[in-house]
Amino acid sequence: MSEGAFTAKVHGSVRELPAAEWDDLTPGVNPFVGHAFLAAMEDSGSVGGRSGWTPVPVVIEGPDGRIAAALPAYLKEHSQGEYVFDHAWADAWHRAGGSYYPKLQIAVPFTPATGPRLLTRHSELALPLLRAAETLCRDSGLSSAHATFIEPEQVPLFEQAGWLLREDIQFHWENRGYASFEDFLGALSSRKRKDLRKERAKAQEGVEIRTLRGGAITGAHWDAFWEFYQDTGARKWGRPYLTRKAFTLLGETMADQILLVLAFVDEEPVAGALNFIGSDALYGRYWGARIDKPFLHFELCYYQAIDAAIALGLSRVEAGAQGGHKLARGYEPVRTVSAHYIVHEGLRSAVADYLEQERAGIARDQIWLGERSPFRKAEG
Repeated sequence: MSEGAFTAKVHGSVRELPAAEWDDLTPGVNPFVGHAFLAAMEDSGSVGGRSGWTPVPVVIEGPDGRIAAALPAYLKEHSQGEYVFDHAWADAWHRAGGSYYPKLQIAVPFTPATGPRLLTRHSELALPLLRAAETLCRDSGLSSAHATFIEPEQVPLFEQAGWLLREDIQFHWENRGYASFEDFLGALSSRKRKDLRKERAKAQEGVEIRTLRGGAITGAHWDAFWEFYQDTGARKWGRPYLTRKAFTLLGETMADQILLVLAFVDEEPVAGALNFIGSDALYGRYWGARIDKPFLHFELCYYQAIDAAIALGLSRVEAGAQGGHKLARGYEPVRTVSAHYIVHEGLRSAVADYLEQERAGIARDQIWLGERSPFRKAEG
């Protein structure tokens, strides 16, 4: 697979690729597509092995042999840890006698956060990257390729390549130049403003909340958070996606991009929320607790995130997948997009019809949710 003086290659891991060359493609933009995060997923055993996520990063090398473009990509043996559900597609294809797995997933493992999926500073290499992914599917007998949670600026590149687009809804908090949390509350309706103040007071009663970053996060903090994370993972997914080692590696290699919020009772951590800091957004990822306290989840995951985003001058908070309850806390419905390449024409046609109907429903849902915003209505 070659494009002029550029050559596309498939590698066996991100770890084997030069970190500086990889990170030079999207310097500091998004913490999850950086070499440190993706390598930590591999080195910790969270991906690879029997996880069902086999790293196969696709890169395009320039004439000088350096990486000019890349796709974070994985061979998937299941559809877990993706947050864009295609189980119905898999079932339909298996009933028709086909093999849906393995498939190619262009994504950040276990991370429903928007970001670049075509890593390159040269937009003209976007199409060759996608064609390389298509060729990998055909040559390796893969049913399909799926790029999930694509940043809005890159969606047209997938559309131009002929990939099918799928839409969904997440809830993000937008910083409209707020100077403080109280300033944000001032934008809400009177009733919602009172509700949020009551929730925060109730959540903070009897606990001490600390936000930790960089070297302030110790091994003991990660031990406590691992306990919280295991409990949440066991209830939501059956087993935690990340290993304990993953948190140690992330703490060692990405400390300045991590914001850990912990709640303490008598100096003992009882709950926590893990956030990652991007160039323009705060990304809430995991949470857990070993006490049942009203509104503590909202405080650690949503309100503390808003406080941090305002303090750091970030434009938004992405608080993860799903969760209509975020709407009442000032998180607004936004469109998320995934793109799909399906090798078999019959399956592709069926999925295209399905997506057209699904889009109409998503559009209706977004309008319905938008009308229930907690913000004060404009006068006039």
